[in-house]
Amino acid sequence: MITLDDYSDIVGKNYIENLKYLAKKLKNKKVIMLNSTKEGGGVAEILHRLVPLLNELGINCKWEIINGDDKFFNITKKMHNALQGQNFNFSDEEYNYYLKINNENSKNLDLNADFIVVHDPQPLPIISNYNNSKKNKWIWRCHIDLSKPNLNLWKFLKCHLTPYDASIFSLAKFSRTLPHPQFLVAPSIDPLSDKNRDLSAKEVETIIKKLGVNKNKPLILQISRFDRFKNPIGVVKAYKLVKNELDCQLILAGGGATDDPEGMKVFKEVKREAGHDKDIKLLILPQNSNLEINALQRTADVIIQNSSKEGFGLVVTEGMWKEKPVIGGAAGGITIQIFNDYNGFLIHSNEGAAYRIRYLLNRPRKSRDMGRHAKEFVRNNFLITRHVRDYLAIFLALENQGKNIINLF
Repeated sequence: MITLDDYSDIVGKNYIENLKYLAKKLKNKKVIMLNSTKEGGGVAEILHRLVPLLNELGINCKWEIINGDDKFFNITKKMHNALQGQNFNFSDEEYNYYLKINNENSKNLDLNADFIVVHDPQPLPIISNYNNSKKNKWIWRCHIDLSKPNLNLWKFLKCHLTPYDASIFSLAKFSRTLPHPQFLVAPSIDPLSDKNRDLSAKEVETIIKKLGVNKNKPLILQISRFDRFKNPIGVVKAYKLVKNELDCQLILAGGGATDDPEGMKVFKEVKREAGHDKDIKLLILPQNSNLEINALQRTADVIIQNSSKEGFGLVVTEGMWKEKPVIGGAAGGITIQIFNDYNGFLIHSNEGAAYRIRYLLNRPRKSRDMGRHAKEFVRNNFLITRHVRDYLAIFLALENQGKNIINLF
């Protein structure tokens, strides 16, 4: 079992001691994390580690999920896309069904806690079904790009968001005008998880062989859900441009999330674009394929995340942690992770992606140097230990709201 002290070799013993000290003021406080799935996607991945670490620090933290049917998740997927800028109209029937499912969930969920953290749009309106007292602090944690939301949808959701005590966004440009405090917290990875821990050469070789990866050609890799915002078709087009000059291979690997019904449809579209090219491998990975993802990232010569919209992009963080310079779409949270010619490259087109892929494949020494910078940048900014610290600080700030000085002694 991994404990907080196991992170000392990565972030330093003093950092861990500071977390323990900060948590003393919150000992025995009850926290509930609420989202829509425990499998698939970055939110679930973060909570799988964040919740036990908060408990280890003496905070009573529970993780709850809301349940919904296909109709509900089709509506919330449409909401997710509309909040990221797509032009959709919503009927009263869709809005009412969305509220109905949240109301039904509230009958089965005891959300009485000192702090209730509600993640993303799916369970956002559930607050209206609870008697909110001054002792309960409700926090909405938004993980998606809200810089240009569908305004009609945002107007509807904002009515349900107003009663919250605070909101958390990943980037400043995602925040909106709201009547409560807002905090900026970047997501994180767990460096000791199976997806990110060090692997021996033998472990990598065994996994790669099992996946049928050809090690005799340079490997371009994108790991992501088959989602239009991840632009997997654009990755195939960029690969084809590179292939005209360099013999290489492409792997697009990903799975789905239980609250994302569009994945298989997008996968079929990507398969059509790939055609009969034997050097393109499309992998649908089952849930918890963490070692497989780890091994693929460590084997890749170039990692790309060609997103057109991105709340943060934890797969970028993961690739950087493996000492790889990542080529990423200049969108959302990717822009605060990648700095051109230092730890990776930001791109704006398929042609730009192809140019940077060729650049890195032709300069292995430069690629290794950028990879080392990438790992240190993640160590200093995007590990789960920093994420724990941020939540502790937010809880303390809300508990002492209105005070100019918070006494931690």
